[in-house]
Amino acid sequence: MLRDTADGVTLAVRAQPGAKKTTIVGVYGEGAAAQLKIAVQAPPIEGRANEELVNFLAKLFSLSRTNVVLMSGELARSKVILLRGVTRARIEWLLAEAMR
Repeated sequence: MLRDTADGVTLAVRAQPGAKKTTIVGVYGEGAAAQLKIAVQAPPIEGRANEELVNFLAKLFSLSRTNVVLMSGELARSKVILLRGVTRARIEWLLAEAMR
């Protein structure tokens, strides 16, 4: 789900657009293929769900919007997000807090 990169950390996400509210639902899959499952309030129209997802992750991890980049999966439910300027340990800690 998380991988270190030269720029920060990548996060594998499984988006569920059209939900009542944007929130972490849990983990989708197992092992190396695991993804963070996030319900997204916005519909999957004209990139609105992707925008909502990026904004949610920026707020969750206390990052500026420009430091949260959709790397792949623009038109798919499975996405890879780059979180710039943070460590894997920091993201793991914040995720653990958010999933309590």
